[in-house]
Amino acid sequence: MPFVSVKMLEGRTKEQKKKLIKSITKSVSESLNIDENNVWVVVEEFPSDEWGLGGELACDKIKAGKKKEESK
Repeated sequence: MPFVSVKMLEGRTKEQKKKLIKSITKSVSESLNIDENNVWVVVEEFPSDEWGLGGELACDKIKAGKKKEESK
């Protein structure tokens, strides 16, 4: 049984996560020629202040990106 772990920043809706899980399940099932019921997918979400990106906290990178967008 394949087990797929997805780690991402929090903030997606339940519907987005359902769609992601369905898409991953279908892809793995087709790629390995196995029944979808044998594919496990887990989604782990993390607050942006617990995730590093480019040597900085993700929350700081996100804030900086929003400020750039606002100044355009």
